[in-house]
Amino acid sequence: MRVILLKDVPSLGKAGEVVNVAEGYARNYLIPRRLAEPADEKKMAELKRRAEQKAKAEAAKLEAAKKLADQLSATTLTLKVRAGEGGKLFGAVTAKEIAAAIAQELGTEIDKKQVMLESPIKEIGTYTVEVRLAAGVVGKVKVEVVPA
Repeated sequence: MRVILLKDVPSLGKAGEVVNVAEGYARNYLIPRRLAEPADEKKMAELKRRAEQKAKAEAAKLEAAKKLADQLSATTLTLKVRAGEGGKLFGAVTAKEIAAAIAQELGTEIDKKQVMLESPIKEIGTYTVEVRLAAGVVGKVKVEVVPA
């Protein structure tokens, strides 16, 4: 019997997959526990439609991420911070502050976890910082740290 899995089932498949199982297993275990539903034509069409919608949404998200990456590449963020002699900062510029500056400059919220900063910036200067926007899409933004 062909069923559409509604939830991940170990050793059988992931949610949304169509699998062949024994009729008794489907009727007595999978369907009563709402782990699967019978795969008739109507439900198969619905599954296909949802998959197409998901693919369109993913493509739109990827396109938006590429557009944002281009915007980031053309942007220079200037952060004014207190500094002592020799260009050493009092404190440090962290991923959180860079994400906030991107949000203020471009109006797009970026999670601080997306900002790939090896270690906090502790000196005045110009730095190139990577921002992971989506799977395989990385934007690079120039960050100028200047004394306040």
